[in-house]
Amino acid sequence: MSTPAFSAEEAEAGRKLFAAEWRFLTAAASFESLPPMHGVEIAFAGRSNVGKSSLINALANRNALARTSHTPGRTQELIFFSAGGPLVLVDMPGYGYAAAPKAKIAAWTALIRDFLRGRANLARVYVLVDARHGLKSADRDVLDLLDEAAVSYEIVLTKADAVKAGELAATLVAVGAEVRQRPAAFPDVLATSARDGGGLAELRAAVARLLAEKQ
Repeated sequence: MSTPAFSAEEAEAGRKLFAAEWRFLTAAASFESLPPMHGVEIAFAGRSNVGKSSLINALANRNALARTSHTPGRTQELIFFSAGGPLVLVDMPGYGYAAAPKAKIAAWTALIRDFLRGRANLARVYVLVDARHGLKSADRDVLDLLDEAAVSYEIVLTKADAVKAGELAATLVAVGAEVRQRPAAFPDVLATSARDGGGLAELRAAVARLLAEKQ
């Protein structure tokens, strides 16, 4: 599959967008406690230990942005971040954690369903997938949920530095072929590494392009 192409202007817009000072805004454990809809929201979803916090921190050039609100008892909450502009980042709780009690899984699912169906300003969900493993059944369950809610989403591979170039290329092709069969999926798949910064400029540019389209 082809790598998404971004202009120099989009790349610079993405750099500036995430060079701002991002801060914790609020946390919501229920639909009723969600903050008022403001600007354009993008959300990050992914399996537990997929590297979601690391990627958000790397995108925003912060060491502990995503972890500032990840204290015990908040693992089932939606965490919102803002830099004071039109874009709001939403960190969704990790899924696929086998040891999680069924009640917590049910609560997470209910919150996410409500969020996806009732958030008119949610522009896209970036679903993070470990490049070493590709799509798993838990990922596909979430993609089904996004398709059902008709929310645009895009797959972002994480930990791309941990696999060989040939393996990464094969995973990109396989994941791309699968998601292109899904109604709400954005066709491009991005590969990133929070460790060495690979793909971060492209992801920032993709967000900047999305924001420009939505304003």
